[in-house]
Amino acid sequence: MTDLVPNKSVVNAPARGASGRRVLIMDTTLRDGEQTQGVSFAPAEKLNLAKALLEQVRVDRIEVASARVSSGEASAVAQIIDWARERGLAERVEVLGFVDGGASVDWIRRAGGQVLNLLAKGSEKHCQGQLGKTLDAHVADVRATIDLAQSQGLSVNLYLEDWSNGYRDNPDYVYGLVERLADAGIGHFMLPDTLGVMTPDQVFTAISDMVGRFPALQFDFHPHNDYGLATANVLAAVRAGAAAVHCTVNCLGERAGNASLAEVAVNLRDQLDGELGIDETHLARVSELVESFSGKRISDNAPIVGADVFTQTAGIHADGDKKGSLYHSRLSPERFARRRKYALGKLAGKASLAKNLERLDIELSEENQRKVLQRIVELGDSKKTITTEDLPFIIAEVLESKDYDHAELLSCTVSSSLDLESMAGIKIRLGDQVFTGTGAGNGGFDAFTNALGRILKRQGLTLPPLIDYEVRIPRGGRTDALTECSITWQTERGELRTRGVHANQVFAAIGATMRMLNIQMHRALAESRRDSTA
Repeated sequence: MTDLVPNKSVVNAPARGASGRRVLIMDTTLRDGEQTQGVSFAPAEKLNLAKALLEQVRVDRIEVASARVSSGEASAVAQIIDWARERGLAERVEVLGFVDGGASVDWIRRAGGQVLNLLAKGSEKHCQGQLGKTLDAHVADVRATIDLAQSQGLSVNLYLEDWSNGYRDNPDYVYGLVERLADAGIGHFMLPDTLGVMTPDQVFTAISDMVGRFPALQFDFHPHNDYGLATANVLAAVRAGAAAVHCTVNCLGERAGNASLAEVAVNLRDQLDGELGIDETHLARVSELVESFSGKRISDNAPIVGADVFTQTAGIHADGDKKGSLYHSRLSPERFARRRKYALGKLAGKASLAKNLERLDIELSEENQRKVLQRIVELGDSKKTITTEDLPFIIAEVLESKDYDHAELLSCTVSSSLDLESMAGIKIRLGDQVFTGTGAGNGGFDAFTNALGRILKRQGLTLPPLIDYEVRIPRGGRTDALTECSITWQTERGELRTRGVHANQVFAAIGATMRMLNIQMHRALAESRRDSTA
């Protein structure tokens, strides 16, 4: 992208910044996010995400659909609007529409919508190449749609599609479009970097120019992340005076996606001292919801919301935190309703182990800590994943403790056949008693848990609900590689994650289940002892 040609009057204008200034956030996960390859939200999913975004995260606006897509989309918009109207939020729900002779206006009005985000051509190339129209002809069509929408009671915002290229190639076209529509009663002129081609410097120059030329208008910036610059470009846009910025949860969107809601909110607040309405404690939760509904997993090291971003791996970092929070920053996990963790592996040190022991309320002598740490490093060298929940078993192994030996699987047979239920037969020790049982199910693990559940039921015990199940092998693994199964359970004391490792993935899952059962039994025994001594 060549250098942009700004309005000379704003070349040396100071940055407007965001300090003390309210910056609006428009989330378009439910519209632009659905343009991610393979993503389609059901109406019920859209409604739940809309509720989370407006009521919990408290974004200022949400864009929920494109007009005329499908009957399912119309149903989703109607449900969201009905819910939002009851809470006085309907004016914060927006729908993308088109210059199509009023068809989009009718569609949005029938769904109960109150805000039309109208798509106009923000570059001369698109105007002539796609529409075959002059600027004057296009403006006439756009104004006719605006007039119709407003006569039907709709508020109108205007997208200038391909604005970034339009501003670069022929800024006079962009100026002319905005000038001709400046008196049309448009709420927000929305400036998309449609192909994600701008740099922060170019964004700052271009939006400074637009704001300087049209100081009475409200401008939004709509970034895309093709060069990985979306969040940086948002900061530049706000520094230049943009009134609102657009983003999506988990960077969903066309091609490389949009700017991340979590990254945008936190950076505007921390880097530019912007005033936002966002409740950061719900960012991780809405990220998980979008992950679940979209089927698109985020990276474990995704800023703010990734599973590992508040985990210190190096022992020196744990030591520094123990001695004075030396490796803390404004990005504290508590700020996002999360918790700091200290990884156990070959890079762990004494402080890493001490932090995890403290979390589990376990005390060990210096000598025993040394032995346990040595075993942790050995396991880390073999690339085994070690969790806090694994630690009691490592301690038991190293110190030959029987505290976590309450349940033992003595034998197990699992059989599966095509078009038939799987069968499992097990022999298990609970305490000093041995039990046998059988079970059938939809797969070997289901058959095993049914057999185990029958035995536990006779003892007055139940298996906790399973809320997540993940199976993986090391990268580049072979067909005979070890399989790691990670299961998350919903226990009375919160979520519990256990892992099992085996060449057979069913038995890896069985190993994770036995670890969970031992932890649950140990907790029950510990509580019983405390009650008896109270």
